[in-house]
Amino acid sequence: MSTFAAIAYDDPHKAHEVRLALVKLQHEYLIDMEDAVVAVKDEKGKIKLHQAVNLTAAGAVSGGFWGTLIGLLFLNPLLGAAVGASAGAVSGALSDLGISDDFMKKLAEGMQPNTSVLFVLVRKATPDKVVEEIKKYGGTVLQTSLSHEDESKLQAALNEAK
Repeated sequence: MSTFAAIAYDDPHKAHEVRLALVKLQHEYLIDMEDAVVAVKDEKGKIKLHQAVNLTAAGAVSGGFWGTLIGLLFLNPLLGAAVGASAGAVSGALSDLGISDDFMKKLAEGMQPNTSVLFVLVRKATPDKVVEEIKKYGGTVLQTSLSHEDESKLQAALNEAK
């Protein structure tokens, strides 16, 4: 079962920094993230989600490959690539893996302008090493699927940076 956490930051770039730190930890096999999204609320109040994986681009690349391959079979690889890439892009744009975009936008609506939130869905982790790395960034826990006790410990660790 995955663990969810949403952590708010007073800086619009801080959540990006924390996500990069978590990616580094993932390369060191200390965390296995299913999804990591940064929501930024700009000075005008507009919310922008920064997905870790661009599903539209990935779908277009995959669709283009398969379209070219099928197009070769029917002696028209360019048409196959074009149709495959557009179909893949549409399918990627309509896919919503991991954390729901609507949920993230709704939670981010309560943010102040020029702030950010990191939404992370974790399959497994080495909690003591992960918390040790991210606590230097501070932050406020908005919501988690952790127990009340573990959520309090996480918030206490994040408060150490303040």
